[in-house]
Amino acid sequence: MFGRGIKLFKLFGFEVRIDLSWLILAALITWSLARGLFPQYYTDLPTAAYWWMGIGGMVGLFVSIVLHELAHSIVARQYGIPMHGITLFIFGGIAQMHDEPKSAKAELLMAIAGPIASAVIAVIFLAIDQAVAAGGSTPLRGVLIYLGFLNLVLAGFNMLPAFPLDGGRVLRSVLWVWKDDLRWATRISSKIGSGFGIALIVLGVINFVTGNFIGGVWMFLIGMFLRAISQQAYQQLLIRKSLEGESIERFMRTNPVTVPPSISVRDFVEKYVYEYHFKFFPVVEDSKLVSCVKVDRVKDLDREEWDSKTVRDIATECSTENMTEPGTDPVKVLGRMRKSGNSRMMVTRGSELVGIIALKDMLEFLSLKVDLEES
Repeated sequence: MFGRGIKLFKLFGFEVRIDLSWLILAALITWSLARGLFPQYYTDLPTAAYWWMGIGGMVGLFVSIVLHELAHSIVARQYGIPMHGITLFIFGGIAQMHDEPKSAKAELLMAIAGPIASAVIAVIFLAIDQAVAAGGSTPLRGVLIYLGFLNLVLAGFNMLPAFPLDGGRVLRSVLWVWKDDLRWATRISSKIGSGFGIALIVLGVINFVTGNFIGGVWMFLIGMFLRAISQQAYQQLLIRKSLEGESIERFMRTNPVTVPPSISVRDFVEKYVYEYHFKFFPVVEDSKLVSCVKVDRVKDLDREEWDSKTVRDIATECSTENMTEPGTDPVKVLGRMRKSGNSRMMVTRGSELVGIIALKDMLEFLSLKVDLEES
């Protein structure tokens, strides 16, 4: 749902990234703490002190979320689950996995690692507060207490049995052991997660109409997000399971439409673009892939130039986003196509064009296989 974001740093070998939407959350947290929570509980402090407390609370939240997701990532690595890294966004953070856990035990331990880390962090913050209670300043103690209870809330919220929250993953691991069927366990837990999302949406609407505007909007948005990611998580599992054991050659068209570099742009448009409606074409000369030509390149030319210019003049080097090799995992190919927005991908072996994969063919296969297996 969110991109990989901007890389900030590496922690224990994991990339920590930030989605631009996190900046919205950071601003909202800082503002609500500096203008609402801290002035309410700690009166008669200078305005600047409240703002520094707000910034401290926001930074502490950032660190807390990173450590929560880091705990997931470390356990996942111990069980051989490849991880993209950690990305923070407007609703918190996510440890991005390449694949599903291989066992219910791995799922369970990975899921509880985050809430346990949050609970430990909470104890540490509250213990520091007690240690400085005698001589600590009010602003410092205010931030420490806030972060202590915030991490307890994070641990508790994440343990709700709403997949793919941590509690939902715990539920899935239990269902997985019970029936030894990951697909069934994911379907049930994702439905429960979607139900929690709907409940939050309803609560958000009730809060909004009864006067709690900000709280109502946040509940509504979190409910929408939870419902969407619970459904998305099940769909991703279906895709992985449906493509499991399949070879990319199954979806490959071995006689793709190619364009010679010597023809005019007008012939290219009339004989290829209007005929096949593709956004890009491989350019082949002497049985070798030499370049690619995108339809958008034609727009840069005046129509008067269509006869004088050739495909070679407007073709560009083929992007790696449009290319893959025989034997590549179909799940990876599908992920790359969706990420880049390309509907076609060339299968190449060196400079040889082996075939073309169309997103439409893969999606039709998935739809048919899922329908047959779900019936």
